[in-house]
Amino acid sequence: MTPLIAKLAYGALVVGWFIIRYPYARRARRTPVASSRRGFRENLLLSVSLTGLGLLPILYLATGMPRFADYPFHPAVGTLGVLVAVAALVMFRLSHKALGRNWSISLDVRDRHTLVTDGIYRWVRHPMYTAFWLWALAQALLLPNAIAGPAGLVGFGILFFGRVGSEERMMLDAFGDQYRAYMARTRRVIPLVY
Repeated sequence: MTPLIAKLAYGALVVGWFIIRYPYARRARRTPVASSRRGFRENLLLSVSLTGLGLLPILYLATGMPRFADYPFHPAVGTLGVLVAVAALVMFRLSHKALGRNWSISLDVRDRHTLVTDGIYRWVRHPMYTAFWLWALAQALLLPNAIAGPAGLVGFGILFFGRVGSEERMMLDAFGDQYRAYMARTRRVIPLVY
């Protein structure tokens, strides 16, 4: 494992994310939204996450900036980063596949929205968040830069903790006792833990 391979692995993670998400995003544009909690706060949270998971690492990959924050690359850490990146993509794909037409980038309930509790959703309520936590961890392991590496953990962490409560309230409003029962038998992000 070399720093170049680690950077290419991060690039492959980003490309894989786009390949997985594109057909679902395209289909979602054609499915009407029944209710939405989008607004300034939601857009701000998404922007912060995009900065940490996308803009800062891509700036680093393209320019090497900020060079002052570089630290020595360790091949074992890079190898672990590749494994975590693969796990992120697998989780990302499983969550999209299970959601199907219910998928949305934001806090939306679609027309004819159904509560998905099978597939990966049998184990966790928010497997897409699990995938993004794994992405952020992979980024920290693959990019040996004290700013670009952990930027995903910070950026996505702000989105997650600023949004997950609102999302669960939205689901409770939409599905009531059915969602309460689902919450009682699943964890948010990590099976059997949290």
